[in-house]
Amino acid sequence: QVQLVESGGGLVQAGGSLRLSCAASGRTLSRYAMGWFRQAPGKEREFVAAVSWTGTGTYYADSVKGRFTISRDNAKNTMYLQMNSLKPEDTAVYYCAAESRSGVIYSSDAYNYWGQGTQVTVSS
Repeated sequence: QVQLVESGGGLVQAGGSLRLSCAASGRTLSRYAMGWFRQAPGKEREFVAAVSWTGTGTYYADSVKGRFTISRDNAKNTMYLQMNSLKPEDTAVYYCAAESRSGVIYSSDAYNYWGQGTQVTVSS
């Protein structure tokens, strides 16, 4: 079993930055594809970014491309999401996910392990 815990969320003004972390325990993540998703109030969960188990493959939603950067440190069993130039529409609960597969996975249905989420609020 893999347990995932997100941290780093908070309240920030538009144009600001936040760095989310997703720490894993229970298993080493070096053979897990990972991703970030978010869910705003009244909306469905949506894909944000994904990274391959080596960290060399990444994929982003168009809405965050050029502003967000996903990365991972397998030695620390941690994944990150650097969020810059934040907008009010980025306000959501952000979830990290992991799955024991190769490649870059952007479908939420493919992930079996999820964190509890961390709130990100961007004020205008």
